[in-house]
Amino acid sequence: MARAIGSIVDAEVQNGFTVTSDGAIHVNIATEMPGVTPAMIDWWFGWHGDSPERYKLWHPRAHVHAQWATKPPAGSTGRARYVGYTSEVDEYLGSTMIRGAIQFRRPEELGLVDAAVAAGVDATAVCARTGLVDLPVDIGYLAHHVAAVPGGSIMRSRFWMGAPYLAARSAPLRAAVPVAKRLVGLTELDARALLVHCSQEMTHLATFLPALYEQES
Repeated sequence: MARAIGSIVDAEVQNGFTVTSDGAIHVNIATEMPGVTPAMIDWWFGWHGDSPERYKLWHPRAHVHAQWATKPPAGSTGRARYVGYTSEVDEYLGSTMIRGAIQFRRPEELGLVDAAVAAGVDATAVCARTGLVDLPVDIGYLAHHVAAVPGGSIMRSRFWMGAPYLAARSAPLRAAVPVAKRLVGLTELDARALLVHCSQEMTHLATFLPALYEQES
């Protein structure tokens, strides 16, 4: 999984997907976010998981429920409120309901290196291991790299999902991995649904986040 976030930013394909012969899907999305700052994105990822109502703001048609597996400390905000915590979400990807466990991690925990963020440039990277709520298995990774540009930010989202990325969350549960591989079975339709969903939710987020951040932060 080790790769530089710089290579994500400079990826030749900014919007598209691939389906590999070993059962993986890779999805790339670039979203322009007028008026949004990287700090707003960090605040949002810590704020929206507190209630289903907040989560539904993000994608009113596809988002159903969200809760923290373990609630972050009261009074925490920004990266301190989501990094190291797991958001359990119910959402539709296309017509399929997914019960996902989004385990937010520091970029370096996933082998992602971002010199720009480390140097204090106006950017952030939201990274996570993604898994299933109902089965103790992880199925992929995600990264949202957000960098300030004149007039706002640009978000570059990357997903690596499917069989090559499957792992049990603890050693005694390794027997669950073959079952999960049969259940996951990702296809071109899944890749397309993920691309559309992410594009919709991030584009919509940009329309209300600046005002919400000013009001609530």
